[in-house]
Formats: sequence, C-alpha cells, structure tokens
Amino acid sequence: MSGLERELDSIASETAFSGVVHVERGDRIEVAKAYGFAHRGYEIANEVDTRFAIASGVKGLTALAVVSLIEDGVLELSTSARSVLGQDLPLIDDDVTIEHLLSHRSGIGDYLDEDADLELSDYLMPVPVHELATTEQYVVALDGHPRKFAAGQRFAYCNGGYVVLALIAERASGVPFHDLARQRVCEPAGMCDTEFLRSDELPGRTALGYLEIDGAWRSNVFHLPVRGSGDGGIYSTAADMSSLWRAFFAGRIVAPDWVREMVRPHTDVPVESMRYGLGFWLHPSTEAVMLIGSDAGVSFRSVHDPPTGVTHTVLSNSTGGAWPITRYLEERLVI
Repeated sequence: MSGLERELDSIASETAFSGVVHVERGDRIEVAKAYGFAHRGYEIANEVDTRFAIASGVKGLTALAVVSLIEDGVLELSTSARSVLGQDLPLIDDDVTIEHLLSHRSGIGDYLDEDADLELSDYLMPVPVHELATTEQYVVALDGHPRKFAAGQRFAYCNGGYVVLALIAERASGVPFHDLARQRVCEPAGMCDTEFLRSDELPGRTALGYLEIDGAWRSNVFHLPVRGSGDGGIYSTAADMSSLWRAFFAGRIVAPDWVREMVRPHTDVPVESMRYGLGFWLHPSTEAVMLIGSDAGVSFRSVHDPPTGVTHTVLSNSTGGAWPITRYLEERLVI
C-alpha cells in the first residue's frame, strides 16, 4: 500500500467517508478505492465502479451538449434565450444570451439560489419532486423569479440558468435533453455508466444519497428532483469521469478550438478562490479544470490538470463527505 493510500484510508476512517476515490497520472491508475455503503439499510458496500449522483458536475456536460449544437449551426453563443423560449419564462430579459447562461453572467432569477445561504438538509424544491422528471416540467419551477442584475454585468452562479440551457438545447434540436446529453457527450466520451436515472427506481450498482437528520441517516429521495436536468442529477462513475476528461481534451466531444474557449477564464470568482469558463470551474493560477457538485446527499469533485495529466475524482453519497479528501488530494498532488 502506498503512502497516499494510507493517508486516504486514515482520512476516510476519521470522517466516516462513503464513496470512491480515484487518482490517475496519465494512463496509470495510482488509487482506486471505495469506502462505505451504497445502501445503508442492506449494507451493500460501495465498489470502485459504483455509480454516484454528481449534482452540479453535470453542468460541464450540459455546456458540452450546447456547444456541440453551436458547432452544428443549430445555435450560436449570441442566440438569445427569448428567441427559443417564446412566451415562456417572461421574466428572462430579451438580451440574455446562451453565452451569458453558460458563464453564469445572465443575471436571471434562480429557482435554487445559492446566494440565499441554503441549508441542504431542507426541502428546497418549489414543486413536488416527482413532478420534475422531464426538462419541460421544470418550466413551472423556473418561472416567477425576478432578475438579479442586467445580463453580462457580473458573475452569479445560477442553477436555473443551466436548466434553461437544457430547455433551449432540447427545443432547438428537437431531441429530449437526457437523450441529447447521452448522444452528444456520453457516447463520444465512452461514458457507458453515465445516465440521468430516476431516484425512485435506481438500478443495481448505484449509490443512494444520504444525509444525517436528527441523528439518523435518511435518503435524499424527497429532497431532489426525481430526475435531474441541465443543472444536476446525472449519475456517473470515477472511470467515466476520467473518460470524460480524456475525450474532452482530445477534441472528441467538441473541436479543440471550442475546448480552449470553454476552459478560457471568462470571469474571476474571488469568493470561491477560482475562475470560471463555460461550464467548468478553473484553478485560480494553474491550468487545472474542475467539475464540482454539492447537494443533499451528494458531494463530488473531479479535477484534471492537462500539463501533468493528473486527474483525481472523489464521489460521495453523503452531503459534504467528499471535501476532506478532495482538500487533501489538492495539497498532496499540488494541482
């Protein structure tokens, strides 16, 4: 056992970590370890190929699906949301574009506003969760939220903006967003274990999400949409995340020019000590690119550093469980 594995085992034991840790350097896997339970009631252990929800990690996939439509001439960065939405979501200003939405600079009101200091253990969905199974069904939840500022004025992380992007992509292409993400991102990337699953019919080899409430571990099935959309809710594995990074930077999902544009810093986000591109978080001073997800019963972070070829991914089926290990890996691997 390597020193890195011993340290990870120690942190996992101290924090009761439940999830998977995966570290690659180039084509060589340095660490692939699973901890805790995918299903606590039946004591089904997590395995290295267990599928986990990755929450906002899906925003990178949404951005890639949208950019692939731009490559095909179906959309443009300058396409206004209004030109596709028609009369729906009337509080979205006419000058809000796809680029504004991709870069979190749209200023639109958010149905799940993280600036509001949300408590993830609360029941935050504005409509019954079982009514959020298709992207079109999210329109009711997205409606009625006044804008926060004029488009392009500044950065404000916006979950709703990425559901709007999914809606635009679906309507412009004529393909349901879940299928669009699979066809345009997962299939070319070789992500055979990545899918938008319903939380009330999870198949085998998939982890339930858990959060601790009043001293008891409860599943997150009542806290999140029954099936996610553009802002979160896809399930994936550590190996699939490595496949995504390889395919993305090899230009197999979108062309290399678009890869560069998506990982170009479009804005500084000092409050997070990071920068943001189009769908991807960026390290404040290096070329490392990140996908991050946090929700009730979900914590996820995958980091890829193109110059060194180092990738580390931590998936957890508990709220915040991934963070101690991701902090350690970022310090240890010096990304």
